[in-house]
Amino acid sequence: MIKILANDGIHPDGKLLLEEANYQVVTDKIPQEELAAHMEQYDVLIVRSATKVTRAVIDAGKNLKVIARGGVGLDNIDLEYAQSKGIAVYNTPKASSRAVAELAIGHLFGLARMLQRGNRELASGGDFKKLKKAFETGIQLRGKTLGILGFGRIGQEVAQLALGMGMDVRAHDPFVQEAEVGIRLHRYEDMKLCVRIQTEPFERVIRESDFITLHLPGGGGPIIGAAEIEKMKDGVILLNTARGGVIDEEALLAALNSGKVGGAGLDVFENEPTPREALLKHPQVSCSPHIGASTMEAQSYIGMELADKIIAFFGDDK
Repeated sequence: MIKILANDGIHPDGKLLLEEANYQVVTDKIPQEELAAHMEQYDVLIVRSATKVTRAVIDAGKNLKVIARGGVGLDNIDLEYAQSKGIAVYNTPKASSRAVAELAIGHLFGLARMLQRGNRELASGGDFKKLKKAFETGIQLRGKTLGILGFGRIGQEVAQLALGMGMDVRAHDPFVQEAEVGIRLHRYEDMKLCVRIQTEPFERVIRESDFITLHLPGGGGPIIGAAEIEKMKDGVILLNTARGGVIDEEALLAALNSGKVGGAGLDVFENEPTPREALLKHPQVSCSPHIGASTMEAQSYIGMELADKIIAFFGDDK
């Protein structure tokens, strides 16, 4: 029997699919420092972002054939080493794209109308009339320009939502030249508006956008630092639901304090799970605790996509 360790858990829908295929699924969490000692008994290791799949873990998995990551990134897996050992590595790029895109747009709405400040200051006893006056300078999104850095699945989902709101979309991606973004009406599946978007140079996008959202992988240092912020419009709003570290947080704080950046929507941080307090408490920051893919629907889709890939792997008699 195929034995699977879902060390960071798996949605019941995915677990059910695997069990119906007659696989044994263990969801008991094994601490990182003890993981290698238990790996020999498993054929498959499923993780999210919490578990690190190191060389030691891979070497200990004498029967390990598949490593599966519930989510998009693979930065917590030693990918090259796993592949050198003949181990298949899968992730779930499709399952959570819409969830992440909707969260980015949620932060966008909140910052445009100062909802995060209104919630904080009203709840802490702020004067209603004064706050009403102070927050009269919110802006509408229709006709504004949204710059999307990273135009893969998530970036294109964001574009779809933005176009539906009447925003102008500009995109940059070093690996995508153009993409067809389809806006489909939920109740009318046969009706679809398609817009073809060509990507543009990085500097043009950051220079001409009112809002900028990042959907690029991290790991190589900041993509947005002080020099890049200086080229942006005054009052630009930045969104990061990608990876902590793709925006230089020191440069971001300085720009927020000077007013160069009008606001920041952050779901990810450099020092998770203890983000810097100055960002969390900044009045121009809308923050969330890395929940981009954490919707009930997305978790179900992730679990089922993982199950489908694992079943297909062993179904091919590998």
